[in-house]
Amino acid sequence: MQTNWQEPFLYQAVERQIMEMIESGALLRGQKLPSLRAMRVRTGLSLSTVNQAYLELETKGVIESRPRSGFFVRRSFRTLETPQARPADSAPRAVSRGQLIQTVLEAVGSPRLAPLGVICPTEELLPTKALGRILSRVLRERPEQAMSYESIPGNAELRRQISFRCTDPEAGLAPDDLIITSGAMEGLSICLRALTRPGDNVLIQSPTYYCFLQLIENLGLRAVEVPSCPGSGVDPADVAAALDKYQVKVCILCPNFNNPDGAWTPDAAKKDILRLLEARDIPLVEDDVYTDLHFTGPRPGSFKALDDKGLVLLCSSFSKTVCPGWRVGWLAPGRFRDKALEVKATTNVCTASPNQMALAEFLAAGLYERQLKRLRSAVEKQMRLMRAHLGRCFPRGTRVTEPRGGVVLWVELPGEADAVELFYRAKAEGIGIAPGPIFTTQEGFDNCLRLSCGGVWSEELERALETLGALASDLAGGGSPA
Repeated sequence: MQTNWQEPFLYQAVERQIMEMIESGALLRGQKLPSLRAMRVRTGLSLSTVNQAYLELETKGVIESRPRSGFFVRRSFRTLETPQARPADSAPRAVSRGQLIQTVLEAVGSPRLAPLGVICPTEELLPTKALGRILSRVLRERPEQAMSYESIPGNAELRRQISFRCTDPEAGLAPDDLIITSGAMEGLSICLRALTRPGDNVLIQSPTYYCFLQLIENLGLRAVEVPSCPGSGVDPADVAAALDKYQVKVCILCPNFNNPDGAWTPDAAKKDILRLLEARDIPLVEDDVYTDLHFTGPRPGSFKALDDKGLVLLCSSFSKTVCPGWRVGWLAPGRFRDKALEVKATTNVCTASPNQMALAEFLAAGLYERQLKRLRSAVEKQMRLMRAHLGRCFPRGTRVTEPRGGVVLWVELPGEADAVELFYRAKAEGIGIAPGPIFTTQEGFDNCLRLSCGGVWSEELERALETLGALASDLAGGGSPA
C-alpha cells in the first residue's frame, strides 16, 4: 500500500502507523508487530527505513525486540480512556486564582524545569536561523524604518501576508481588518477593555486558559462558566441556558483545540452558538492561536467565518508556531475596530517594528507553511509518545485526552490525587506542569493537569514522565501502572 507521507523523515511515517495500530487496538500489549518485510510491503518503503522506525520505537519504550522472535508491543503499554466533560456551575464568580497562576507562570523561560507546564515549542522546532538571517537583513537594509514607530494598526505588509496566509480563508479578512498586537494576550486584553466594565459577566468555557481568568480578575469582571467536553467542545444548549439565566456582556471561546483540554467544537455547534449570541447582540472573542496546528484534514473553520454582524473579535499569534519571544500576534476586531485601535494606542502605541518587518518577509518567502508542516508532525509524534508513556508510568485509572490538534494533553488522575500538590512536588524534582485548578474558578478539576507536547523526545523527558508518574501514583493512594 503506497502512502503519501507527510513526515519530514520517512521512518517517522512508519512510527506513526505503528502508534495508530496500537492506540486503535489493532495491536495489543504483548502482541507481535508485523515483520520488517511485511511492513516494507505494506508501506512501500525500504527495509532499512522500516527497521529504523522499529528501533526508534524500541528506544522510546513503546515496543521491545525478542531474540529470534521479532518486535512486540511492550506489556507495560496501556491505552488510556479519555476524560469526560464535567458539569460547571454557571453562576457568575469573581476570579481568585491569581497567586497560584503567578506561581505557575514563574516556570516560563526557566531552563531548570522540564518543559511540561509551558506551551512553547522547543528551540529545535523553531526556524531560529532563518528568522535570524531575515532580521539581520532587515536591520542592515532598512535601519531607519526598523528603528521608527510603526503605525498603530501595524506593518502593512505583515497585515497583508497574514490576511493571505494565516487566517481562515472563509472569513475573508482584508489587511485593513487586522491590528498587529504584542501576542494574542494583548489582543484579548484590548477586546475586554474595549467591551466591558468592572462587574460585567464574561462567559467562558470550563476549563479555559488560565491567563484568561487572570485577565478577567485584573479587570474586575466575573466569569460565567459552561462545560467544555474534550471530545466535542462547547454544547450550544449550555450556552443558551447560561444566556437565559445571566446578563452576559461578552463571550470568550477557543473552539479549535481549546487550551487546556484540546476540545474541538464542531462547525454546526459553532453556528448555533454564534446565532444565540447574535440574537442578544453579545460580542464573541475567539482565541484562534492553535488552529494552524491541526493534525489531519483541512484547517478547522472559525466563528469569524460565520460572522455576519461583525460581532466576532478574532485573536491569534505566532507565539506557538514560529517565534514565542518576538510576541507578535494579530486581532480582527470586526465592528469594534475603532475602539480597539484607541485601546491599542493607549497601551503601547504599536508593536515592535523590526519583528513585524522580519515576520512579513518570513511569510512572503513561503516559510510559514514549511514551518507548520514540520511542527505539526513533531507535535503529533510527541503527543503519541507521551500518551504511550503515561499509560506505562501513571497510576491505573488515569485518563488522558487524544486531541486532533493543538499542543497539550489534559490528564485526569484517579482517586483523590491533588494536582496542586503534584505541581509543587514535581517542581521540587525539576519538572514543570500546570495543575487543573488554575483553569477554572470552581473546584471541579482538582485531580487534573495539563502537559505540554511542544518538545522533542529525549531521555530527560522520558525520565521526567517516569518521575511524574511515580509522584502521581503516590498521591493517588499508591496505585501503580499496569
